[in-house]
Amino acid sequence: MTAHVKAQQQRQNISSGGAYENVFGYSRAVAKNGQVHVSGTCAPADFEDSSAYEQATAAIRTISMALRAAGAELSDVVRTVVYVRDIADADEVARAHVETFGSIRPASTLVQVTSMLRAWQLVEIEAYALIG
Repeated sequence: MTAHVKAQQQRQNISSGGAYENVFGYSRAVAKNGQVHVSGTCAPADFEDSSAYEQATAAIRTISMALRAAGAELSDVVRTVVYVRDIADADEVARAHVETFGSIRPASTLVQVTSMLRAWQLVEIEAYALIG
């Protein structure tokens, strides 16, 4: 196996410094073999009184930072999964999604859930990217 192939297979765990990464034992993102899997991402606590649109935009910023740390960009995203606590927020969240991914057009799923980890959280977004 060449060094290049071995390097591609190296696992890279990426942290955003979020408090729950250590509590739950997960990484914000994991990159391996040209794939980047970004964990479900919510807005940080200073967005507690924000709209679903603002929370979605903040989550996408965190996702973007994790992707960059893995050597990827938002344009490399091939799939997103969006969780909303209230389906009535779907239009606001969709606006944030299309502003970011409009021309990229990843495969996407929107799901309503009964709750989030924190009562103020309105949206959580996962992203999957392919590099190269």
